Amino acid sequence: MLIPSELPPDFTILALETSCDETAAAIVRGGREIVANVVASQIDIHRRYGGVVPEVASRQHILALPSVVAAALAQLPGGLAHIDAVAATYGPGLAGALLTGLNAAKSIAWARDLPFVGVNHIEAHIYANWLATAPLSNLADTPQADAPQFPLVALVVSGGHTLLALLEGHGRYRLLGQTRDDAAGEAFDKAARIMGLGFPGGPAIQQAAAQAPGGVTLPRAWLRDSYDFSFSGLKTAVLHQIEGRQNRESRVASKNLPQRGKAPGLAPAAPPADRSSDKFIAQLAFAFQESVVDVLVTKAVDAARAYSATAILLAGGVAANARLRSELARRSPVPVRCPPIALCTDNAAMIAAAAFYRFADGQQDGWELDVQPNLRLA
Repeated sequence: MLIPSELPPDFTILALETSCDETAAAIVRGGREIVANVVASQIDIHRRYGGVVPEVASRQHILALPSVVAAALAQLPGGLAHIDAVAATYGPGLAGALLTGLNAAKSIAWARDLPFVGVNHIEAHIYANWLATAPLSNLADTPQADAPQFPLVALVVSGGHTLLALLEGHGRYRLLGQTRDDAAGEAFDKAARIMGLGFPGGPAIQQAAAQAPGGVTLPRAWLRDSYDFSFSGLKTAVLHQIEGRQNRESRVASKNLPQRGKAPGLAPAAPPADRSSDKFIAQLAFAFQESVVDVLVTKAVDAARAYSATAILLAGGVAANARLRSELARRSPVPVRCPPIALCTDNAAMIAAAAFYRFADGQQDGWELDVQPNLRLA
């Protein structure tokens, strides 16, 4: 049994992550040093469906896990012989996908008689900021040797979760606010689909937004006197903009149809629809991104001031958005920590980092631990 606060600095954890559509294995030493971090993405497989298909994701995890784990262990001299503990995500996420990684990790731990712990996926995103490569984003993305100091405000923005939490210590969280409907990443995906920009929506909207800033304004759901978020209304506003555009183009097209008794050649030529549409979509993407970023940043900054936080931790897949990173760094009154892009999206290194502090607190799970698809942070 592990004893609190008696972990050696070279305590080495093998962690697995299979909560959605990335099959990942990592080895982290001392909770901060990444020895290996291997990720097999399924994006190309799911892109044809316009989103993640749970059954397909589960099957792909089963196929990819052996090679991903082997690739991670190959980077540690001595392999499994030098692993001190094993960890895996047990929620939240897709039930079938979670089961593949959790059972694989428990099997490894049982076979080697190693301690095992399950990790909350949301918590792990936050702990990506404890990895030694995690930079301070408002200081030119330079790597930091120091770990974050409590109290901290964490802004978690991903495909399935958007929340603000106050961190008062390891494992001590206070949920300040969360989304009342769509998560930010989910809203990006849905808005991108409405605009015809493809999947995944976050990178597609960011790329389109860079081409034509300005020209369209979209609403912001402030939910005053609350740290909660809401993005469903914004998604609907995007839909109305697209429908309005289509109606206008339809009216123009009908006016340009040849009238009875007139020669077809007399109708004026229609403007090049593709170029006009592309510009409009780019402006709409810019307005959508600005609306999401403005609300996220404003609430995070307000929370940091209200709770005297030493820093803001940005975490989750949407933390890869360049506009969100730069705007939060510009407006924050305290330092902003944001992981490198590779550690914002799902990976197993963040699972190992979170697991280290669970083991350091003496926590360990039994073989009966089951997945919790709807697991909450606090």
